[in-house]
Parts: sequence; C-alpha cells; structure tokens
Amino acid sequence: MTRATPATRMATAFAAVTALTLAGCGGGGADQSDAAAKAANDPQSVSGTVTWWDTSDATNESPAFKELVKRFEKKYPKIDVEYVNVPFDGADDKFKTAAQSGDGAPDVMRADVGWTPTFAALGYLQPLDGTPALDGADDYLPTPMKTNEYQGKTYGVPEVTDTLSLLYNKELFAEAGVQEPPKTWDEVETVAKKIERKVPGTTGIFVNADSYFLLPFVYGEGGDVVDTGSKRITIDSPAMKSAVETSKELSAGGIGTTDTSANKYTNMLDGFKSGDVAMMLNGPWSVSDILTGSAYADPDNLGVATVPGGPEGRGGPVGGHNLTVYAGSPDLAASYLFVKFMNSPESQALVAKENSTLPTRESVYDMPGVKDNQVVSQFQEPMESAKPRPSAPGAGDLYDLFTPFYEQIMGGQTPVSDGLKQAQRKAKGAVPGFES
Repeated sequence: MTRATPATRMATAFAAVTALTLAGCGGGGADQSDAAAKAANDPQSVSGTVTWWDTSDATNESPAFKELVKRFEKKYPKIDVEYVNVPFDGADDKFKTAAQSGDGAPDVMRADVGWTPTFAALGYLQPLDGTPALDGADDYLPTPMKTNEYQGKTYGVPEVTDTLSLLYNKELFAEAGVQEPPKTWDEVETVAKKIERKVPGTTGIFVNADSYFLLPFVYGEGGDVVDTGSKRITIDSPAMKSAVETSKELSAGGIGTTDTSANKYTNMLDGFKSGDVAMMLNGPWSVSDILTGSAYADPDNLGVATVPGGPEGRGGPVGGHNLTVYAGSPDLAASYLFVKFMNSPESQALVAKENSTLPTRESVYDMPGVKDNQVVSQFQEPMESAKPRPSAPGAGDLYDLFTPFYEQIMGGQTPVSDGLKQAQRKAKGAVPGFES
C-alpha cells in the first residue's frame, strides 16, 4: 500500500473542494456569479445566513465581536449570523476537515495569518478581489495585508495584527533594583537571576515550551522554520539549535521555569497575573486577561518591551488574524457584507478599545479610544521590528508539528540535537516543494 504524502493529500483536497465549489455554484446549487455586484449595489436586498467561526478568547475578547454581530444584524435585518466561538487550538484542522468533506464549514472564519495561504492553496477560500469585503483596502497596513495574498489573489482581510513582546512586572523590577527591560537574552538571564535572588519566591522568567514562542530566539540567531530561498525546512539548522539551547538555559532553576503540559500557556499567564512570574513573552491579545490579575490592579504595573535578541538582532513574529470566506459558502453576498462590516474602521476601533488589540487599518490609530490607548501605543514599538512569517503554504503547520518535540527537549526527555532531527524527519512533505 502506498502512503500519501502531505503534498499528495493537499492536491487531493484541492480537487475535492474545487468539485464541491463548482457543484455549489453551478448545476446543483444557486448561481452566485452576481454575488459581489448584488452586495455592492443593493446590499439591503441581500438575505441569507452567515455562520461565523470566531477563534478569539471566549471570555475576554469575544464580547466585543458579539456586540458587532448585533450591530450587523440590525443594519442588515435580512441576514442572520450564526456566531460560533471555536477554540483557537485545533481550529485549523477542524476547518480543513469540514471544508474537505463539504459539510459544516463556516461561511466566514477568523483565521490565523499562518493558516490563510495554506487554506488558499487547498482551494478552501473564496478570492475577495472585486468584492465589498475588500472595500478600503488601501487603508490596510502593508505587512498584515500581505498575509492574505496568494498567487496574485486576495483571500482575506487582516482583522488584527500583533507580535510577541517581553511583558514584565514593573514593581518586581523596581524591588530588585532593575532599571530597564533587558535587550538581549544574556541580559534576561542576569535580570532573572537578580529578581529571584532579591525577591524570594519569585520566578524570573517563564519560557513557554511552544514552538511559536520560540521564534524570537530563532530570529535572534538569524534563522526560521523554513528557508524560502533554498526551499528547505530548517528545523534542524544550527540557528534553531542555538535558539533552543538558549531557551532551555533560561528555564533552568535559579533563572526561570517552563511547563510542558497541555495547560502551559494558562499556567504561564496565571503565574504572571499573580505576580509570581516577573517576565514572559506574550502578545497584545493577552493584556485584557492580564489586567484582571491581582498584580495588575494598577494597569501601569505592566511593562511592554521589544523581545530581547541574539547575535543576529531582535524581533518577534508578525501574528494576527484574517477574516476569510469559505469557497463553498451558499451565501457569498451576505458573507462579503459581513466581512466588510466587521472590518470597517469603526468596527476595528471598537475592538481595539475593548480588547486592547492592534488594528490593521492605518486610519484607526488616529480614532478616539485608540490613539490614547496605552496598550496599543506600547505595542507599536515591538511591531516595528516584527518579522513576517513565511507565506509558503504548509509552513504554518510546522509550529504544531514541532511543538511536541520542543516540549520533550524542554522537559529533558530528549537531547536538543536528537529532538531537532526527529522533528525534521517528521516535517518531510509538510511544506510542498520544500526539502527537509
């Protein structure tokens, strides 16, 4: 029996969803060739149902999006929105399974920027060029917008953008006599040791054993998970090895800690919120939750700085989420209007104000409630040095693939070199056209 490679499965899935889309737009389903024109020229006549998968945090972020859904339904009374909050972890696989089978995929999805090119390559996304969903496209920041482009077409719009930053507890820094946030990983080690020594019972830094949170270490060594020039997966590169060794060293006793459990992110966040952890890497999406913690009753206690760096520089990955439309949606016109509304400047301003996340429209940064938002302003400097992730389809899947091996390394079950080699072998075929 011949085992299908990831590239073969991608081609098969593409064929399946293409057939599904043609069936929906042609013989078996309603003709939607005029969907864009109808949405643009007579939006109030559009009717239908939009199922939206929102992958934001159900407790701290989703209320703002639910409010926007209510406003949309009021503006377009003939369109119903079925709101579904889908946990971020695993949402990409859930969508791919539904899209490939042609059963249960949402009309609109909040997709991580790393998922978008993969979904587009599989044929699961509807191009948005020439539709109302792309209204005001020249207002979008170039880097977030680029994550929606694949082979000359646009498959989504950037909803929020972000990057990892060094978050730190100012009171703990002051108590330990630390004047400013560290700029290199060596300085992080020095500061963490000092804090643990001066403030007994405190952990200097929590190192998240997740491969996405490893990226600032990798960038500091001049590496990445793939090399787009040579078209090679580079999990076992010297740069990756040095990055992992640095992160492992920072998690050692007397400096910091790590966690390889399924709850590692929550445990990191809880430790930081309570004031037991002095430093961690995280993004603006975490701030609304952090400010509920006992250590941040005074919001000014939260420090935000660009991630520390290595010999090749500093910077975190460009993250964020895009709004995408499913190619097999039976209500394309309604979906276009929904995306347009949810990503208007006014809607982005509301989300930024309520969730302290970073807008993707340039004009929103000058709007009331955003221009004076301290969190938004604090994260602008880290964003200036943030690095776009590779847009190669399948590259976004490497983080989930690599994380179990990274956890084994950080937990001491596997030597660094062995773990990287095992992950490299596992990644064979994960990025079509790239060697491993």
